[in-house]
Amino acid sequence: MIASILQPWPWYIAGPLIGLTVPALLLIGNKAFGISSSLRHVCAACLPANIPFFNYDWKKEVWNLFFVAGILIGGFLTVQFLANPDPVLLNPNLASELTTYGITDYSGLVPADIFNWESLLTLRGFLMMVVGGFLVGFGTRYAGGCTSGHAIMGLSTLQWPSLVATCCFMAGGFLMANLILPFILNL
Repeated sequence: MIASILQPWPWYIAGPLIGLTVPALLLIGNKAFGISSSLRHVCAACLPANIPFFNYDWKKEVWNLFFVAGILIGGFLTVQFLANPDPVLLNPNLASELTTYGITDYSGLVPADIFNWESLLTLRGFLMMVVGGFLVGFGTRYAGGCTSGHAIMGLSTLQWPSLVATCCFMAGGFLMANLILPFILNL
């Protein structure tokens, strides 16, 4: 039993579990699934300024903060007690392509050759970590939610803006992975 918890779960187990979160939240309390809005709730709670975007009753959404705290605690407990000691397995074609960019260390959750403190001070690392993080945050705010909110919750409730946002997320991901990322990795 414990060995099955240490391995990645197949899509036909993990997918339905994620998918069942949506009706559970709707049935239990008419709540919407999404993570990015929690940052707004934290800012509204901790920064009582007269900024119109943060002037709302954030206490109605405190459940979302507990949801995110549960994700953080669950992630911490998983890394501490259920971490798979084996290196991350990559498709051999992907591993050989990444080797051409000088990426060979897959011992962690992300390639250590790119995501480390020394890389942050390089153009490639700065682009990937700082600029990339800013673009993800900006895109999330511009799209009115994150991929989980739109692709899981929005599509399941048949919302047109979520379909448009999800199509744009997918197109952006394809462009990034196939056109922009190889350019950045060659820096």
